[in-house]
Amino acid sequence: MVTLRQLRYLSALAKHGHFGRAAEACSVTQPALSMQIGDLERRLGVKVVERRPGEVLLTDAGREIARRGDEVLTASRDLVDFARHRGKPLTGRLTLGVIPSLAPYLLPKILPALQRGYPELRLELRESQTRSLVGDIKSGVLDAALLALPLEDSELDALPLFEDLFLLAVPADDPRPDTARIGARDIDQSRLILLEDGHCLRDQALAFCATARRGRQQSSAGMTFGASSLSTVMQMVANGYGITLIPQIAAEVERRDSRVRLLRLKDPQPGRSIGLVFRATSPRKADFTALGEVVKESVG
Repeated sequence: MVTLRQLRYLSALAKHGHFGRAAEACSVTQPALSMQIGDLERRLGVKVVERRPGEVLLTDAGREIARRGDEVLTASRDLVDFARHRGKPLTGRLTLGVIPSLAPYLLPKILPALQRGYPELRLELRESQTRSLVGDIKSGVLDAALLALPLEDSELDALPLFEDLFLLAVPADDPRPDTARIGARDIDQSRLILLEDGHCLRDQALAFCATARRGRQQSSAGMTFGASSLSTVMQMVANGYGITLIPQIAAEVERRDSRVRLLRLKDPQPGRSIGLVFRATSPRKADFTALGEVVKESVG
């Protein structure tokens, strides 16, 4: 019989494309991993990998076997979760992903509450971009992730948690009063600084600004600069290099810099919906409901 270990090793090979790196990720020696892959090929009667100097490529059959194997591995994790977490919620290990534009502002609110309310919870966190986190949820590497909704994927389910409005961050010497309400057409897009490609906050900001460009031609040359963290973008704004849109959950932290002012946007105010995303087949929905309540109470 094919073993879960062999499927896990094949999954690592598919991800890393290298026997050494796959073995390191699985915490085994390279010969041990290679031997198990060879045994897998003999049991299935088909070649799953093509060995080349310095790299490994999966054959067509190998890619399909790895894909189906990932489904088996995910189902096996769900089986274990079902058995282990039938008692009180939020006990044991839970792996949680968070997008970078949310993690530094939301986690300080929810982690103390989780420690107080669920001391038996062993939380493991991963901060990454949406696409990577979604892939890890579907493969079973993560149990759930805090993401911006909606996500159109039949394999995933989501628990909406709160609405996060956008604010316009400008240098302190901006002439507009604090009471001003800013529309998309009032934003000088040549000065707009955004996160780098791959961040959902960038896409949401561009979508909002696109409402000002409908029906007229407008250059977006000022949008080419990108940063990997919102704190970096805010430093650029503080030093007069431009303006940006930030989520309201970041306001408490970012408004501490006296060189930055935050202005509200005109109604209907744009924003994003934050939710907890998990596999539709996961048996831990009671845990996710409890975690969602902690998030909602912490955000207020």
